Amino acid sequence: MANGKQKKSKKKIYIFSIISVLVIALVVIIILGSRRDEIIQVQTEKVASRTITQSVTATGTLDPEFKVVITPEVTGEIIELPVKEGQYVNKGQLLIKIKSDAYRAQVEQSEAGLRNAKATLELNKAQLDKVTSDYKRTTGLHEKNLSSDADLEASKSAYLSAKANYDGAQAQISQMAAALKVQKDQLSKTIIYAPMAGTVSQLNVELGERVLGSGYSQGTNVMTISDLKSMLSVVNVDENDVVLVKKEDTVRIKIDAFGDKTFRGIVYQVGNSAQTTGTGTQEQVVNFEVKIKFLDFDEGFRPGMSCNAKIETKTLNNVLSIPIQSVTARNRVEAPKADNGNADQNSAKKKETVVEKLKEIVFVVKDNKAKQVDVTTGISDDNYIEITSGLKGTEDVVSGPYRAISRDLQNGSTVKYDKHGKTPAAGK
Repeated sequence: MANGKQKKSKKKIYIFSIISVLVIALVVIIILGSRRDEIIQVQTEKVASRTITQSVTATGTLDPEFKVVITPEVTGEIIELPVKEGQYVNKGQLLIKIKSDAYRAQVEQSEAGLRNAKATLELNKAQLDKVTSDYKRTTGLHEKNLSSDADLEASKSAYLSAKANYDGAQAQISQMAAALKVQKDQLSKTIIYAPMAGTVSQLNVELGERVLGSGYSQGTNVMTISDLKSMLSVVNVDENDVVLVKKEDTVRIKIDAFGDKTFRGIVYQVGNSAQTTGTGTQEQVVNFEVKIKFLDFDEGFRPGMSCNAKIETKTLNNVLSIPIQSVTARNRVEAPKADNGNADQNSAKKKETVVEKLKEIVFVVKDNKAKQVDVTTGISDDNYIEITSGLKGTEDVVSGPYRAISRDLQNGSTVKYDKHGKTPAAGK
């Protein structure tokens, strides 16, 4: 009886083992089959002709087209400051007066010295006239042998000495006159008038404050006069984008202070000198300054306001285009060019020379199958990109989701899609 029970127990174990193996095999087959027949859900969009505008975006601030930074040329205490920040001033209006006592004293001292030098010149002139007369008379007597050589030499020496004194007095007068002119000019610069009509956009000093003239370092920045009726948007464009920007390109500008309102402008000037920040570090950035003139003016514009500019660099009409997210890049293996001189190299070395290159592709859907198509692209806007070769214009291209386009889809993949569906615009 015991042997019979053991045989039945072993038989059951064998049966259960076989069943378990069959179940596991069936699960594996189902999994492999499901992977083989995996269907990828995608969205598609029709290739179509559109107008595409290529643009460059940049950030910056508002700045007056015309402005003057007022810096005094003389040093001293401010004794008059009749203007305030935000005040409108006319050309020639008094802006600042600096204490002039020391400069006035220098002028008076130089005037007195000049008068003294002129008196000395008159004295030297009288002396020169007398010595000249004596020298002429002595010369005449010497020609008649009525005067000795010694008398002639003494008379000549006296003449030359008097002439030198007179010339020296003349030079001193010229020198003192020039110094007086400089001192008068310094005195006149203690009063500063507005060089242009505009608004005092920045005032950096107060009454009674001492300012430094431009002869000392850069001098004190007293104030800035700006023409707020003519404003520019000054933006920094990346070095890779500035080559696309040219003068008179159309620009759409948004100013933070004005919300979603868009202002029109044109490129006024493209900078030639690079502005580099973070030199020598991984954060190094090279930008070029681009100035944009507003076509739409608003009295609320103020210097220093932040703005974002969208510079339209190129527009093409009726070009084949697809959603920008439809284009992806895949590796394409290329064999090396044949080299008859190295025909005997082993296969391992040949494999090392195989080159992988990135190629722009799209996936075209037909009969629920995805086909990989090589394309050449052109310009793009925020949503669509130009296709210059690879598509005819009648295809349905996969436009989403991103994971499917960039990773999951392969040539011949089975897909499920809505022929009439459209993918939301890129980035939305």
